[in-house]
Amino acid sequence: MKYNFFAYMARMKLIRRWGLMKSFVTENIAEHSAQVAQLAHALALIKNKKFGGDLNVDRIATMALYHETSEVLTGDLPTPIKYYNKEIKESYKAIEKTANNTLIGMLPEEFREDYREIIEVDPESYEHMLIKAADKIAAYIKCVEETRSGNKEFAKAKLTLKKEVDAYRKHEEVDWFCETYLDTFNLTLDELE
Repeated sequence: MKYNFFAYMARMKLIRRWGLMKSFVTENIAEHSAQVAQLAHALALIKNKKFGGDLNVDRIATMALYHETSEVLTGDLPTPIKYYNKEIKESYKAIEKTANNTLIGMLPEEFREDYREIIEVDPESYEHMLIKAADKIAAYIKCVEETRSGNKEFAKAKLTLKKEVDAYRKHEEVDWFCETYLDTFNLTLDELE
C-alpha cells in the first residue's frame, strides 16, 4: 500500500505566507517551519542550560517543524482573518484539526500515534507555549527583515508582533533569547561581522 503523507509534507514549500501583504522576499511554510524549529530548539535549550529546565529539546524542535502541517490542506489563512472573531477562530481550529487528522490518516497505522503526538501538541503544555513563542519571534523577524529593506507594508505587523513577543518575555528563556539575539536581526551583513 502507498501512503501520501510525505508527498503532502513536500508541498509545504508551495504554501505562501503573508498572503495579504506585499513581501520583498516571499516566505513559504516550509521555510517558516524550519526557522520556528530552530528557535524553539534554542528556547528549550536555553531553558535547560540557563534556567534548570528538563525539556526534550529535540522533541520540541520536531514538534515545531510540524506546527504548520495542516496548512498543506488549508493554505495559510492570514492572521487578521483567522482571529477576526471568536466564531471564526473556533471554526478554523476545527478545520485545522480535521486537516491534521486527514494527514495523519495518510500514514501507515503503526506510525499514526507517533505523528499525532508531534502534530497535535497539547495547547496547555509548556512545549506548545515555546513553539508559539518561537512562531511569534519568527514572524517578528520576518517583519524586521521586510521593514529593514524599506517595505512599509510590514510596519504595523512589526509593532503588533513586537508586543506579542514581549508578552512571552515573562518566560525567562524567551526573555534571555530576546536580550541576547533579537536585536541582531536589525543588523546588515557587514554589521554582523
